[in-house]
Amino acid sequence: MQAHLLTIGDEILIGQTTDSNAAWLGEQLALMGADVTGAQTVRDTPAAIRRGLERGFEEADVVLTTGGLGPTHDDLTKTVVADFFGVELEQNADIMERIERYYFQTDRDVPEAVRSLAAVPAGFDLLENPVGTAPGLFYEETSAGSTGSDDSQGGRMVVVLPGVPQEMKRVMEASGLPRLRERGTGLGRVAHRTLQTTGIVESSLQEKVKDVASDLADGQSLAYLPSTSGVRLRLTARADADGDADRQDEAQRKLDALEERLRARIGKYVYGTGGDELEAVVGGLLAERGRTVALAESATGGLAAHRLTQTSGASAYFQGGIVAYANRAKTELLSVEPATLEAHGAVSEATARAMAEGARERFGASYGLSTTGVAGPTGGTDATPVGTVCVGCAAPGSGARAVRLRFTQDRQLNKELFSTALLETLRRDILGIEDVSFVRQADA
Repeated sequence: MQAHLLTIGDEILIGQTTDSNAAWLGEQLALMGADVTGAQTVRDTPAAIRRGLERGFEEADVVLTTGGLGPTHDDLTKTVVADFFGVELEQNADIMERIERYYFQTDRDVPEAVRSLAAVPAGFDLLENPVGTAPGLFYEETSAGSTGSDDSQGGRMVVVLPGVPQEMKRVMEASGLPRLRERGTGLGRVAHRTLQTTGIVESSLQEKVKDVASDLADGQSLAYLPSTSGVRLRLTARADADGDADRQDEAQRKLDALEERLRARIGKYVYGTGGDELEAVVGGLLAERGRTVALAESATGGLAAHRLTQTSGASAYFQGGIVAYANRAKTELLSVEPATLEAHGAVSEATARAMAEGARERFGASYGLSTTGVAGPTGGTDATPVGTVCVGCAAPGSGARAVRLRFTQDRQLNKELFSTALLETLRRDILGIEDVSFVRQADA
């Protein structure tokens, strides 16, 4: 199955809304083994939507549209799709009854514009929308020449989805993805897996796995996807077997073999797979070992604490944190000696160690972690330029250590990178990884 994504909406083109729908749909389709051939965003005009459909079907047998299903004048998707496939819109009694029941329960009259939601292209199947009034739509051609397109080959499918992300996801999970799995050919032939790495930049990662990347088996491929948390390695395997079960097993075996080779090169940088998040992985390691952590944050302003507490159950291992921005807070709340600040400065490994020790002692935690740095864009010096951070770690039985890192010129990005460095420092200490080569600097 080859799929094409068509996002409809002026608000996306002018930057008022971010198209998260395409990213989610692409991921879900890839996971089920579909080949996503492309994605495009078009304006809320009949001509633009039709051109988008034509282009999509030039390279794929299924097009998924999002947006343009509401009751306002610029919601034109259903009308254009119906015209493209050469069918008329007709009122659906079940949808109209649902709309009337909803407005009756809220003691309101049904606005005339909302009645348009009940108009559905003839022959299209409804995809239930559990959280909204506009249903999704599904249509599959049964024979060539049955559409408004001159070059119809037959068998094309269209999935018409709401633009609101929550509604789109619920419709696809409940009805859209199962329909595509039932009708898809070649599904399972392609399998994907993601290795989550951090503490190493893309260029260095490529260098470490270049022998693996240059000697991939038939049907294997490797892609690098950098982000602020690290680099994701996307592993892809294509199977050749005919039977569905054999095909899926073969693809998974190829993925297993590729993952084993990669972990042999970069295992210490891999913190998870799939959608694993570093903060959740670190929290899991702490919980498994019955250990706790406390934070002393300066440069990150509480961001590391926020990330650690994003995981439900974090109270089992997160004791608390102090945002000690000013030197006075460092001395009074974390017991950093004024002489340390005077001799080494606030942004120093000595201060980071003292802050980490202070947090550990104050909260009675197993680990104390700290950040102190210059997020920018002002405040840097020749000795301590913008993007410098010192991360401290006070660990049980081994005292405190600190590492000095250098990042970017962007304040928000630096705070995210600083907090990632703190979490990765803790992960490596828990696992006994002594190497501190995770010092991350911008690629040249």
